[in-house]
Amino acid sequence: MERRKQNTKKTTRKSSYKQRDSRWKQSSNRGSSRPSRGRGRGRSGGGGGRRGYTFKSIDIVSFIDKVKKESQTHKVFDIVNAFSDFAFDGRMKNNLKRLGFVTPTPIQDAAMVHIMEGEDVIGLANTGTGKTGAFLLPLISKVLQDQTQRVLIIAPTRELVIQIDDEFKQFAKGTKLHSATIIGGVGSQKQIHNLKRRPHFIIGTPGRLKDLFDRKALKLRFINNIVLDEVDRMLDMGFLPIVKGLINETRDNRQSLFFSATMPSDIKKLAGEFLKNPIVVDRQAGRTAKNVTQEVITVDDATAKFHVLKKILNDAEKTLIFSETKRSVDKLTKQLMNMGVKADCIHGNKSQNRRQKSLTNFKQNKIEVLVATDVAARGLDIKGVDTVVNYTVPQSYDDYVHRIGRTGRANAKGRAITLVTK
Repeated sequence: MERRKQNTKKTTRKSSYKQRDSRWKQSSNRGSSRPSRGRGRGRSGGGGGRRGYTFKSIDIVSFIDKVKKESQTHKVFDIVNAFSDFAFDGRMKNNLKRLGFVTPTPIQDAAMVHIMEGEDVIGLANTGTGKTGAFLLPLISKVLQDQTQRVLIIAPTRELVIQIDDEFKQFAKGTKLHSATIIGGVGSQKQIHNLKRRPHFIIGTPGRLKDLFDRKALKLRFINNIVLDEVDRMLDMGFLPIVKGLINETRDNRQSLFFSATMPSDIKKLAGEFLKNPIVVDRQAGRTAKNVTQEVITVDDATAKFHVLKKILNDAEKTLIFSETKRSVDKLTKQLMNMGVKADCIHGNKSQNRRQKSLTNFKQNKIEVLVATDVAARGLDIKGVDTVVNYTVPQSYDDYVHRIGRTGRANAKGRAITLVTK
């Protein structure tokens, strides 16, 4: 009798899809992974409805002083396990050995135990601490043990989706598991073809996932594992209605994992709605890496700011520069290229192929400077970035923390410089 009630509920829910969730319907005009535009200052790469306090130039100095103090009081977490202690498939262990993975990071060590036991988990950890591996490794192991398992991973940006898929391919090499990436900015036909192959892992951005679901190309009723990565960023970008709609279409008896750098009230509410007795694994060491030096340089005007930037670049090897608008990013990139700097840029108006090429060139050191809107501030793991420059003041505390989190990763030393005009 109980089973019959559940089935009836499921049928009713699916048949009244558009009537059921007006917020989902209102969000359908996006049709891609592109976030809603920010308010007020023409922000790009971020989204509307941002949480938290907004900076004014005059008080960013005091805030950074506070962040510096916090970075000196980092928590130290004991690591109990080695990767060899987990009951991974032999092929996975060979892949980890080939990749040089011996000791897990604190978030991996603490979260993987609970995930492998089938529990719902909320994982909180600083950027650059291996959150992706913390959910990918146990889920790959789970699918290898039971080929009926299907995994949906939702991430806020196209670049992060591609990065997660790259890590999946490394961890799952030789296992015959396959994935499909579902992102906007590129044609959908290949993605639809890949979905027809019933991939074990579907990794996508909210907008394109919803688009293919609406077109009946994405079947979510088979999904029994769901991961939300960078949850706080997705909420910032206005994707909450779409994310909730997607989750509602998956199986009721799923395993759900939320990973984030922060735990605002919105995420607590979302977790209370969709997770069952979740285990909260908090491995936040501090707001920022203690090995990142943070500076504020005050300049008189735009001309002086550019001269200071040139001096900074003379002392840097690999620099990520953040500017607020797409137009300012293009202008600054052109200025740098005109003076002989190997530079490129990424922002929301670039095609996905162009964005990915620029990012790949930066990762492979074919260019030495990448200029970006906040589309590059969350989740991306770019090795060797020794300097981050906030060419324009970030709009919020979270933006600042995530921007400078692109340097000083994996215990490397980094430098973060914020330029403020008087």
